[in-house]
Amino acid sequence: MTRSELTEFAVEEEGFKLKIRRGEFPVVSAPRATQYALPAESAPTAAPTASSAAPITLVPAPAGDEPGVIYIKSPMVGTFYRSPSPESKSFVENGAKITETTVVCIIEAMKIMNEIQAEVKGTVLETLVENGQPVEYGQRLLKVKQG
Repeated sequence: MTRSELTEFAVEEEGFKLKIRRGEFPVVSAPRATQYALPAESAPTAAPTASSAAPITLVPAPAGDEPGVIYIKSPMVGTFYRSPSPESKSFVENGAKITETTVVCIIEAMKIMNEIQAEVKGTVLETLVENGQPVEYGQRLLKVKQG
């Protein structure tokens, strides 16, 4: 893992779960989904199914920001989409109430659409990425007020 600069790899199939982690950092994972939280250049050849929910990292706001505000960050490199199709409404709008299971966006990686769940209860304060914009691993996607 050190040689390839991997920090975490997780996969879960029916009756099987494997998670390898290097270093200390908080990651919240979606249950019963094939998961890849890797930089693109280190990603395995297998990809999650279109209906799986990718893991997300919830990061407390830096000092000086509002208390109780966290950021939902991208679990992978890919393209950010606010809705399931160009004709559809956005999954969430600014000001929307969300729960842990609310799908907040899709990240397309290697032609696979990965639904990203909020994994936190609160209110969306701001969407930090434009629709169709490329995103990096760990990039902030949404600003959320917990509660």
